[in-house]
Amino acid sequence: MPDARRVHRYTYADYVALELHSSTKHEFLDGEIYAMAGGSEEHSALAAAVLRALGNAIGSRPCRAHTSDLRIYVESAGLATFPDGSVICGPLAPHPPGPDATALNPSVLLEVTSDSSQEYDTGAKLEFYRTIPSLREFIVVSHRERRITVHYRQGDDHWGSRVAIAGGRVALDSLDCELIVDEIYRGSAIV
Repeated sequence: MPDARRVHRYTYADYVALELHSSTKHEFLDGEIYAMAGGSEEHSALAAAVLRALGNAIGSRPCRAHTSDLRIYVESAGLATFPDGSVICGPLAPHPPGPDATALNPSVLLEVTSDSSQEYDTGAKLEFYRTIPSLREFIVVSHRERRITVHYRQGDDHWGSRVAIAGGRVALDSLDCELIVDEIYRGSAIV
C-alpha cells in the first residue's frame, strides 16, 4: 500500500517570500524549509568575538565581514542558510540578482556550534560549504570547550583542518591572521 502522507516541496521563491515576513530565520534545503533555533547569549558573544577579529584582520583589503543577517546560498546543494558570520572579498555575487541580499561568494564562513547544531555544522553543512568555489576557510567554534577548528581549502578539491584549544591559536591564511582561542573565549564560562 502506498504511503498516503503528502510531502509538500517548496520553491526557493516560496522560501524567500516566507523570510520577508517572518520574525524567525529559516534554512532552505532541497525544497524543505526549517526554522533555525535562536542562539544563546554565549553563542552570540562567541560569534561577535570572531567577527571582531576577522574585521580587524581585513584591514584595507576589499573584503567585508557580515553577521548572521546575510544569507548564503550554496548552489550545489540548493541550500540557503544564515551562518553565524561570513567574509566576502570583492563585490557580493547575489542570488538571484535583486534587492534581497543573498550571497554566492563567501571567502570565509563561521559557525558557532550548539547542542542542536553541532552534528549538522560539522557534518552535512561542512560538506555543503566545501562545494562553494569561492570559500577558502570555514571556522567552527565549539560551544562545549575552548576549541576553534579551521577547515581550509588546499587546492581545488582538497581540504585540511587546523585545531586550536585553550592557550593556542589557529591560522587563517585567507586573511593572514590568527584567531587566539583565549581572546575569542574571553569572559566565557566555557573552560
